[in-house]
Formats: sequence, C-alpha cells, structure tokens
Amino acid sequence: MTPNALEVLALILVGVALVLAMVRLLLGPHAPDRVVAADTLGVIATGGLALLAWLLNSALYLDVALVLGMLAFIGVVAIARAIEGGPR
Repeated sequence: MTPNALEVLALILVGVALVLAMVRLLLGPHAPDRVVAADTLGVIATGGLALLAWLLNSALYLDVALVLGMLAFIGVVAIARAIEGGPR
C-alpha cells in the first residue's frame, strides 16, 4: 500500500514539530521553557502514535499513545513541581 501525499505531509509535519520541540528542550534559556518543551514533546509523540495507528489500521498503537500521554503528563507535572520547589 502506497501512502498518499496527505499521509506523507502529516508524517513530515510531525517530524518537524518533534525536531523543533527538541531544539527548544535542549536550548531553552530557562527551566520553564524546557518543561513546556518536554510537555510539547509528549503531546506530539502521542499525536504521532495516533497518526501511526490510523495509517497502519492498528488499535494497538492507540493503547500505547494513551499510556504515553498519561506518563508524559505525570512526568511534566512532577518536573514542574520540582522546579517550583513544591511539597515533596
């Protein structure tokens, strides 16, 4: 099965978004910028897995995307609380 132009464009855009978020994560001038970039990476990866599930017609990738989304959210909240100096 050959992917059509829309599918290829979607994959390219997800890849570009991942690269841009990774650049912000590595070069962010402040810690909050890096936390937002980490959260953005989690959201993009979750969306990318959902796109992959749609392209491959496999519901297994949706389960993986759900777990990744939950873990990314919990991780970013933990990092934000650690940076803020909240209760431990």
